[in-house]
Amino acid sequence: MVSSSKIKSVDFYRKIPRDLTEASLSGAGLSILAAFFMMFLFGMELNSYLTVNTSTSVIVDTSPDEDLLRIYFNISFPALSCEFASVDMNDVLGTNRLNVTKTVRKYSIDRNLNPTGPEFQSGPVPRVIKHDELVDEEYGEGSLSLNARNFDRISHMHPVLVVNFFAPWCSWSNRLRPSWEKAAKIMRERYDPEMDGRILLGKVDCTEENELCRRNHIQGYPSIRIFRKGSDVRDEHGHHEHEAYYGDRDTDSLVTTMEELAASVSLESQKLALEDKSGKNPDKKPAPVTGGCRIEGFVLVKKVPGNLVFAARSGSHSFDASQMNMSHIITRLTFGKKITPKGMTDVSRVLPYIGQSHNKLYNQAYITHRADANITIEHYLQVVKTEVMTKAYKIIEDYEYTAHSSLIASPAVPAAKFHLELSPLQVLIEEKPKSFSHFLTNLCAIIGGVFTVAGILDSILHNTLRLIKKVELGKNF
Repeated sequence: MVSSSKIKSVDFYRKIPRDLTEASLSGAGLSILAAFFMMFLFGMELNSYLTVNTSTSVIVDTSPDEDLLRIYFNISFPALSCEFASVDMNDVLGTNRLNVTKTVRKYSIDRNLNPTGPEFQSGPVPRVIKHDELVDEEYGEGSLSLNARNFDRISHMHPVLVVNFFAPWCSWSNRLRPSWEKAAKIMRERYDPEMDGRILLGKVDCTEENELCRRNHIQGYPSIRIFRKGSDVRDEHGHHEHEAYYGDRDTDSLVTTMEELAASVSLESQKLALEDKSGKNPDKKPAPVTGGCRIEGFVLVKKVPGNLVFAARSGSHSFDASQMNMSHIITRLTFGKKITPKGMTDVSRVLPYIGQSHNKLYNQAYITHRADANITIEHYLQVVKTEVMTKAYKIIEDYEYTAHSSLIASPAVPAAKFHLELSPLQVLIEEKPKSFSHFLTNLCAIIGGVFTVAGILDSILHNTLRLIKKVELGKNF
């Protein structure tokens, strides 16, 4: 049987009798400093344990081939009418989508970029516009020529005034002209302006009446507008609230439409007139209230180099490139899924700096002046995918990008182009939390290390003080 004295011999923590220990003022001070230092190091270690550490790596993008990228946008064009504003997409694989409308909304905006009404319903119907066959017969002049001096007076003399805003150089205007003049002559015979006067057909040459056409927000030729007496209220911006006609342009179709408009002015058909303005007729829709447009929504694209283009487009109108201005202000241009508020909170906890280039072009304005004709604004974007992973799940899938912009003089109709270059690589950021065992190990190291260093310092200080006292007493060693 092992004796208790032998067991006591392996004691690492041998005790000194209390009556043999001596407390000193220097030791007390050093102990207090050591205690504070332990607490400070404990706080630093606890903060390090609670802080989320991450590792960053660059890997090949592992997204499936059929996975599509969503591009969100909110862009205001102060000088582009919603009537012809088009969102187009194309890429290197041959995809070419013109005038995307399903996921895009348009709002007419004023000079301060504020919406002036509800969502603008796109104008031109997606079909081929019918015209008369070309003939050599004389058609004469049946419509009334209007200008800035007589436009307001004539528009308030007749219950319905239908105006053809045209340009002599425009091929579509020239194709419409015979049908328009024939229809105008027929309507003059049926509704004599002096005896009846319910409806009158007019025309405006926009190359001569530039300001009048701009006042009515004419950007494509020909544009047929319907002005109704009593409803074409002029506001402080010089705007007449009216409708735009997008139907067929042959003589029979024009005459049929004019007959419907004339019938709506009969004494007991005010209700019919209001219904006709409601937008149920696809050939007649409200004309743009202002000359600006805000385009917002999203498009789905393949993850290959491509272009997102905003431009004026129509299959039955011509545009004067020298009069087009593609100035724009970008409120939003982002890639990928929308990040939820919870996701943003988690991201800010893990990586406070992430997301700074998520909407790189936010609130950026690209303005060209009227004197700068045929200016296309191009943006070159390089997009990189970033995934942030925690130990348990993926927080977000973010797309950040760099942007470089330039103004390009082009003989074609100006546009706003966003050239997209998607990187085949992605950034993977993973959370690396510290283990609790590591925290405890460091905590023990702090306590033991500070206690040992303090003991060494106390021994040095105590021996030094003893030596000084002996020297003062004149003792020799």
